[in-house]
Amino acid sequence: MNEIDEIPYMVVKKDGRRETFDRNKVMAGLLRACEKRPVPSSKLDSIVNAIEKYVQESSERERPTSKIGEMIMRRLKELDKVAYVRFASVYLEFEDVSEFMTELKHLVSNARKQSSRAQVVEGSR
Repeated sequence: MNEIDEIPYMVVKKDGRRETFDRNKVMAGLLRACEKRPVPSSKLDSIVNAIEKYVQESSERERPTSKIGEMIMRRLKELDKVAYVRFASVYLEFEDVSEFMTELKHLVSNARKQSSRAQVVEGSR
């Protein structure tokens, strides 16, 4: 075994602390966000695999948790809006209900825009 394999992959927390990357922690967060949602475990595995690959590709062997959280939110937003809001409420540390409602309004607005575009496309066929 060479020395580089002995250096763990690290994540840098918001407060500057460094921790060893733990794919189980990522999965636990996803499972909490997706609890009682129709999200296949294979989709969660693929998110965790993508995050792990991202961390392992770092030349410094560390990545900021802010980037990891953004990647997770982007994927959850495409996968399941409720799971996305659950994850975002913890990750973005909403201070009050108004911040939470602002994010929900953005989601609803974007969903309506996408639905309108889909109807236009369907109507032009």
